Amino acid sequence: MGEPLRAYGDPVLGAFDLDFFDSGRRRRTALGSGWGVRFEDVAPVRGFRWNKGDRSLAGWYYAVTTGDHVGYESWLERDRLILLDFAPDVVGIASQPFWLHWREEAEKRRHAPDYFVRLADGRARVLDVRAEDDVDERTAEAFAATERACSAVGWEFAHVGVPDPVFMANLRWLARYRHRRCGRETDIVERLVEVFRQPHGLRAGARRPGTSCVSCRRCST
Repeated sequence: MGEPLRAYGDPVLGAFDLDFFDSGRRRRTALGSGWGVRFEDVAPVRGFRWNKGDRSLAGWYYAVTTGDHVGYESWLERDRLILLDFAPDVVGIASQPFWLHWREEAEKRRHAPDYFVRLADGRARVLDVRAEDDVDERTAEAFAATERACSAVGWEFAHVGVPDPVFMANLRWLARYRHRRCGRETDIVERLVEVFRQPHGLRAGARRPGTSCVSCRRCST
């Protein structure tokens, strides 16, 4: 791991290593040397696989924010991706961006956070997605270590759990219509924005511009 980088004023910078893909090649470096990498652009450090009988399902989600597919390892992570893709201040998203290596006493530990997010103002945010009921002692230790590492380099860290189910169900439904194939005329978009400046039922509001706002025409039937 190397000696702590005391020249930077924080021994944490040398107590952690970052292990990630850089231009297709695996690279490992101390946190104090590698924190400036654009992790929103890196490839995942592990694949997205699932086995028969697993409780959840891995896959790839098309994010409008990035114009590309972003991987997820569970339905809960997929829902978080949808939330991130709708967030107006999010401009970059990468899944499983790096392994974070450190020592706890004599034991070597490592953890791959679920997402690295770049915000419009340049800030970085690292997210771990796990339902509260699924956080055991060892997982909590990994989250705490990740938070220490993030704090040392000025990144935000958050452990996020299960979103409100009703809100999430609505967002999943709306998310499919953000794909480029569902683009509509600018005047329709402007009229919809004007209609929904005031509270309306979804179907009633969608009918107000005078034409269907979705390609499947559900709102007009």
